[in-house]
Amino acid sequence: MSDLSNGSAPPPPGEVRRMAVINTQYVKDLSFESPRSPHSLVQQETAAPEVQVKVDVKAQNLGQDVYEVTMMVRAEAKYAEDTVFLIELAYGAVVSLLNTAPEDVAPALMIETPRILFPFVRHILATITRDGGFAPLLLGSIDFADMYRQRGTSQQPVTGTVAV
Repeated sequence: MSDLSNGSAPPPPGEVRRMAVINTQYVKDLSFESPRSPHSLVQQETAAPEVQVKVDVKAQNLGQDVYEVTMMVRAEAKYAEDTVFLIELAYGAVVSLLNTAPEDVAPALMIETPRILFPFVRHILATITRDGGFAPLLLGSIDFADMYRQRGTSQQPVTGTVAV
């Protein structure tokens, strides 16, 4: 369970604490392609590929106070114009928001829930690239609050570049 309150003090008597409960987490979709293997596996010994990473978070209502949050990650590694590997991951969670004011629902779903899911997503990406014969793709932290602010009302995914 995750407490959505900003302080560590208990709520006043009679007030119920807002909470987000992750009911379940799951891989909705996972794809790994290595179109130039085994040539790209040999090439990685001399230089690291450039990796473009795109992250998007979506949420949908499943019922009263129950939501699905899905984090989509697309990571593409290239040497020049040649694709070395491509990973597409959709990782989901069913979340219950208890005692949450309507204005706090979007931040809970788009900031707090992805923050909880991210270590699991990072582990899957590192494992799949390692099992694919490459150095593990180790993503740095993502500031989901900043991503939420940048995104605003736009539905565009936030992108970034990392070195492998």
